[in-house]
Amino acid sequence: MKKTILTLLILFSTGISVFAQSSEIDIRQVVYKEIDTVSLSMDIYYPPDMDKDKSYPAMIFFFGGGWKRGTVKQFEPHALYFSDRGLICILADYRVESRQKISPFESLKDAKSAIRFIRKNAEEFHIDKGKIIASGGSAGGHLAAATALVSEFNEPGDDLSISCVPNALVLFNPVIDNGPGGYGYERIGDQYKNFSPLHNIKAGAPPTILFLGTNDNLIPVETAKYYQKAMERVGSRCELYLYDGQPHGFFNFKNREYYNKTVLEADKFLISLGYLTGEPKIIID
Repeated sequence: MKKTILTLLILFSTGISVFAQSSEIDIRQVVYKEIDTVSLSMDIYYPPDMDKDKSYPAMIFFFGGGWKRGTVKQFEPHALYFSDRGLICILADYRVESRQKISPFESLKDAKSAIRFIRKNAEEFHIDKGKIIASGGSAGGHLAAATALVSEFNEPGDDLSISCVPNALVLFNPVIDNGPGGYGYERIGDQYKNFSPLHNIKAGAPPTILFLGTNDNLIPVETAKYYQKAMERVGSRCELYLYDGQPHGFFNFKNREYYNKTVLEADKFLISLGYLTGEPKIIID
């Protein structure tokens, strides 16, 4: 376990009240998977003053980048915020085309392996294995949703008796349609029927919150609305928040206003599920 002093400072902007704090955060880096010559790790962020006799809900983040590139640093501000709120947060690396010359299918195998690793080692990490939230942006949002909905693309050697299905989803402009006309079809091909979250929605799908800008050039608003309707048809909760005029990636920390807005709604969503208590620490007037 390494102990690091991290400061989370969210700058003020018009109409937004925010919090700034210095916290002593425990961060543990562990290797969750070794395949060929690749070691994949995850950074685990623990809440301040954590009671090690208790178990906590966990939130795992998958970075975006079209399954081609990206870094776990993308969701570090989210991990800092939600660990301060009382979740154990996990930034998971996975294989991508630019580094390991692989296809999106291997990226999904890694995401499933990551959640299985968390569940298998839940007691060691002080995690409540019945309260695992998967989150991600863009292609990372696809991975989060696909761990919940897609039954194919499991790593040979994974213990399939351990579920990779999260208990809730927090999705930031996620790639949810890989079919003809959807994102990535040129790489996915006919496998989209077994890879695309939109084409695999079924009863028991975890409660979901989805954020999208109306000017997203990759994810059409109508696709998100259809996804919401399909989820509701199978009896699953799906909240959709649309942000007028915002492009792809609008939720990232560099865009403080929409980072704050989306984190606030995600916080409220997790409170409604009983995963968080108290009041959000980001307040938008």
